[in-house]
Amino acid sequence: MKALLPDGTELQLEDGATGADAAAAIGAGLARAALAIKVDGEPRDLTAPLHDGARLEILTQKSGEEALELLRHDTAHVLAAAVIDLFPGVKISIGPAIDNGFYYDFEFPDGVTVSDADFERIEQQMRKHIKADEQFTREDVTVGEALERFVREDQPYKVELIEDLVKNEDVRTVSLYTNGPFTDLCRGPHGPGTKRIKAFKLQSIAGAYWRGDANRTMLTRIYGTAFFSKEELAQYLEMLEEAKKRDHRRLGRELRLFQFSAVSPGAAFWLPRGTKLWNSLVAFTRDMNEPRGYDEVKTPQIYDSELWKTSGHWGKYRENMFLTAAEDREMALKPMNCPGHAHLFGSQRHSYRDLPIRYSEPGLLHRFEPSGTLHGLMRVRHFAQDDAHVFCTEEQVQDEVIACLDLIFETLGRFDFEIDIELSTRPENRVGTDEMWDRAEGKLAEALKVKGLDYRLNPGDGAFYGPKIDFHVTDSIGRSWQLGTVQLDYSMPDRFGLTYVGADDREHTPVMIHRAAMGSYERFIGMLIEHYAGEFPVWLAPVQAIVLPIADRHLDYAAEVVAQLRARRVRVEVDERVESIGRKIREAELQKIPYMLIVGDRELEAGEVGLRRHREGDLGSLAVGDFVARVVDETERRSA
Repeated sequence: MKALLPDGTELQLEDGATGADAAAAIGAGLARAALAIKVDGEPRDLTAPLHDGARLEILTQKSGEEALELLRHDTAHVLAAAVIDLFPGVKISIGPAIDNGFYYDFEFPDGVTVSDADFERIEQQMRKHIKADEQFTREDVTVGEALERFVREDQPYKVELIEDLVKNEDVRTVSLYTNGPFTDLCRGPHGPGTKRIKAFKLQSIAGAYWRGDANRTMLTRIYGTAFFSKEELAQYLEMLEEAKKRDHRRLGRELRLFQFSAVSPGAAFWLPRGTKLWNSLVAFTRDMNEPRGYDEVKTPQIYDSELWKTSGHWGKYRENMFLTAAEDREMALKPMNCPGHAHLFGSQRHSYRDLPIRYSEPGLLHRFEPSGTLHGLMRVRHFAQDDAHVFCTEEQVQDEVIACLDLIFETLGRFDFEIDIELSTRPENRVGTDEMWDRAEGKLAEALKVKGLDYRLNPGDGAFYGPKIDFHVTDSIGRSWQLGTVQLDYSMPDRFGLTYVGADDREHTPVMIHRAAMGSYERFIGMLIEHYAGEFPVWLAPVQAIVLPIADRHLDYAAEVVAQLRARRVRVEVDERVESIGRKIREAELQKIPYMLIVGDRELEAGEVGLRRHREGDLGSLAVGDFVARVVDETERRSA
């Protein structure tokens, strides 16, 4: 039989050949390095038989994230095997690979408590399984055989998973994977054997409800990570340590930016300094929007459920919405601005001459996120977005998408990020016709081509109403974040019956573009805190300068300096405490304030300030007016 390699080369194989045979036919080195094989785009075990005409790709440790996911899935099975060895009677549930690692959920016997103090012992047992090079073998068995096995082994979570497969997918057989003495219910695929696991680390422990249901059993979730080399693991662990130092929740408290309270879970209370940071970003957004023809609007927080039914969110997003009622009318707080903007557009009559119409709104939004998923500013229930929507004609789509791309590049470029682009296409759960999706995906791809931008395809991850271009940025310690987005929507204008009068005096349906450069301000600020480790550029710093009088007799002059700075809208504070100047400087350094202005007898007499820069130290004396000009210039340029 024949198989086709990624470069188009045909590979001749014997009938019944497996992935391992294909790797060996290409070369002995590849056969040794092979971990799994992709057949027609689907990853499979090396032992899986191939079919004539199959498109093949051999996965090795050089295959990036796909190879790491495979390795981490292998390591999750080894973790489960070790835990069963050490804690007889433990019940196992699921153990998938996840971003940056893996986890496995366990129900330990009554009276048994596991903590991170047990990690060394568990890791030791895992190394025994790895050293033994236990082969991962797959067996497809009938549902009855699998149920009998897991009932006999008293593994009720596996039994429930199989029963759900029968009920929801009408399966007749399931696959089991065995390494050494351990057998698990698993779809696969897996690598050849445990010895491919070169470096791993158990990291943390947490509680997790079975199936995410608070009414079900609380399980113990053990998290870990794995890499193909000890060097990669060491680099990753070093990055995690650096991330801990930069944790926005800790820095947010220390720099007095925001706080959280149980009275409103998932909603930040912004302190004065944090509010200044917030307002600086909103002002930046407005300065980016206004020259590009965006009109800022302000729309309500609560809408009748009919609006959400029209938009399609009621059926697809209702469980994430905060619901309420008013005078027997079903209402909901808005989780996004787009339906309100569509309604606003539809409430007025438009000509083709009016288009494109561009609405922007730093609107407040509410989404119901489960309490267990809330995470500082990164995952909240109350937030705002630098949101905008463009309503345009079909002929204007490409120019408008390109303009959105330019705006996002310029916005994110102010923060010195590395930027990658992803085109996300139609998901399974979507609205609209295939023809509509073909047209929308083609338009976005063409705009990227015109701009000469490289991008990767992300199949199936578009919004339910349209495809999207997502911007991923890499921060200063190498982590990737998804921020800006441009989404092309033919569905919502149609659902809302939006029209404009064309040059032919007939009604036409506009195209809607959803656009955000930063995304959620909360998440963006959280990411910026960690990116800069709290050391913001001058234009963004909540406190740009602090005046430090040496003694009480210098307080009046300090107040004069503060007044001059505030007159030019410089964000300034004064430290009036009865403390030594050395202690005041140390405190200002800890607060990461860009400029410190020392005022004493000499400065008072000369009408100057002694200038210090955070981390740089003494910069000499400077006239107050010259310092003001310096800060104003840095603020206006908004340089990173």
